[in-house]
Amino acid sequence: MTERLHVVVRGRVQGVGFRYAAYRKAQELGLAGWVRNLGDGSVEAELDGARALLEAFLAWCREGPPLARVQTVDVTWSVPRFSHTEVEIR
Repeated sequence: MTERLHVVVRGRVQGVGFRYAAYRKAQELGLAGWVRNLGDGSVEAELDGARALLEAFLAWCREGPPLARVQTVDVTWSVPRFSHTEVEIR
């Protein structure tokens, strides 16, 4: 069953390649949606996919790429929205 994950990652997550690495991870997992930087220095993603794959993405977000320092991860689960199977970087 497909679900939607909305996540906002805070900490040192901009300027360390987090957005691009999250985009690549979502692609690798076959998720659909988008990833973007926010003006407050956080990174936001909204992705659709199988629950197990979204959980794998979420686990990755809690660590991020090597230079990132994740402090908090806000998570919201809901019904899927995207009909395609691609991830956009914004």
